[in-house]
Amino acid sequence: MQDSPSDRWREMQEGRGLPPEILATAPANPWKHDPAHFGAPEKPHDTPSRDAALALLGEPPTHRGPVTVLDVGCGGGSASLAVAEQADLLVGVDHNPGMLEVFAVDCAARGVEHRAVLGEWPSIADEAGIADVVLCHHVGYNTVEFAPFLVALTAAARRGVVMELTGQHPMAWLDPLWIRFHDLHRPEPATADDALAVFEELGITPTVTRWERPARLPEDPVWVARRLCLPAERVDEVAAALADLRPRPRTTVTFSW
Repeated sequence: MQDSPSDRWREMQEGRGLPPEILATAPANPWKHDPAHFGAPEKPHDTPSRDAALALLGEPPTHRGPVTVLDVGCGGGSASLAVAEQADLLVGVDHNPGMLEVFAVDCAARGVEHRAVLGEWPSIADEAGIADVVLCHHVGYNTVEFAPFLVALTAAARRGVVMELTGQHPMAWLDPLWIRFHDLHRPEPATADDALAVFEELGITPTVTRWERPARLPEDPVWVARRLCLPAERVDEVAAALADLRPRPRTTVTFSW
């Protein structure tokens, strides 16, 4: 019997975990992000995801009261602050208190009403509450149980949801380096098409927009070395290996429903 799309997603995501013997040698947490790098830009980027959110916020209200935007996995709030001019309240959800601090500081600096909710989605969905529009950018690949994650996003939105994902798992481009430095052959990564299959399994038919992000600066070899669980003395080797790789794919997919 063939696996369902949600089962396939779970298996692929679980397969992206790192062997304990490699994690045991890591000099630093390979998954840690510096919240200082996640502040929202002063001027929001004009993207299909922002356009979709603004279109939903432009619809007639379905209730009396403030217009709210819920940003799930908000980081520094780039997704929600990009549409703040059409909202009365931004609610940011993140499991990292440092990210919520950046979100709160950016909102306060711009005079935007906000509320921060610490925890993992969807376990804190009730605390986050219902919003007019729900945003979720670049969090989907952090989930193992994708179906209940999507169901909770849908239930939290009065008007609609906008989700942004990269075309494939954002760390898949490092797979050749795992082979090079650890002889670790990574399993097939999940893609936006795998995500779409889970939508369809749930009976959700999103609008799908595929687009390309602008090229980014060369990858920081220090950051890559930490991701690869390598010590600082091997950063030069990592820099040389990065020069042999193709640029990171920039395909991005916006789902709105």
